[in-house]
Formats: sequence, C-alpha cells, structure tokens
Amino acid sequence: MVLLREELGDVLRDARASQGRTLRDVSAGASVSLGYLSEIERGEKEASSELLASVCAALDLPLSSVLTELADRARRAEEASAPVTLPVASAREVAAPAA
Repeated sequence: MVLLREELGDVLRDARASQGRTLRDVSAGASVSLGYLSEIERGEKEASSELLASVCAALDLPLSSVLTELADRARRAEEASAPVTLPVASAREVAAPAA
C-alpha cells in the first residue's frame, strides 16, 4: 500500500538535499520546528496544506511541482506492487480434448 505521507516526505527530502540545504535552514524558512519537519520527511507525520505550502515556499518550489512529483512516485509505487495477472484459459479451451 502506498502511504502518501511517506512519498511526500521523500519528495521534500530529495528537494532539500538537491539544493544542499539543511533541515535547520528549511525549518527556519518555513517557520516550522526542525523536529516536526524531520518527522514529515521521514513519513511519520502528515503535513497540513498550510505547512506544505510553507515548506514549498522555503524550498522555492511551486506546490504544483511537489504534488506532481508525489503523484508520479505514488503511481510508480502502485505499479511496483500491483499483482501480476496471468492468462486464464476459457472454459471452452479447458473442456476441449487435445487432438
């Protein structure tokens, strides 16, 4: 099962790391405690829409790009965990004697 809070945490952590920024720097810019931001990045806490907007602003990222990346990751995770379907013979194929 895909947990959006975990995928969102990965998106935010990857964005922060790609900018070479620290949790302390982003938490200060977003006016959120360092510990709480860390919990969000680890997927342990859900981010409210207001907090997510503040973190995106601190990272200088449009919210839409974070949500697009989140949707892409969720799709990939769903595809990776989707059951494999095997072809099933029809009743006619099963009942027909082999020639």
